[in-house]
Amino acid sequence: QIQLVESGGGLVQPGGSLRLSCVASGFTAGYTFGHYDMSWYRQAPGKEREFVASITNVYLSTEYTDSVKGRFTISRDNWRSTVYLQMDDLKPEDTAVYYCYVQGPAVWGQGTQVTVSS
Repeated sequence: QIQLVESGGGLVQPGGSLRLSCVASGFTAGYTFGHYDMSWYRQAPGKEREFVASITNVYLSTEYTDSVKGRFTISRDNWRSTVYLQMDDLKPEDTAVYYCYVQGPAVWGQGTQVTVSS
């Protein structure tokens, strides 16, 4: 059973940075982390979960929601079965629970809280 474990969230002041990590495990049937596209989503209080960024498995193509372009960077290390989200110039509106998601198997992590406040 595939499991995703996020870490790296916390409280940061506006303009600060955080790096989220998501470690994946439990792949079976000849499939590995490197076979799947990965994404980050977030959910702010009272709002629906929204897409933040994604990265493909082989060519490492990336996509971002408009509000984070130029500030967030998604990357992955297939050897470590880990996907990262580097978040710079954080704003209060980035406050949310951030979730890792593996496309295909459609598995979510448990989430990590990011709070941007002075």
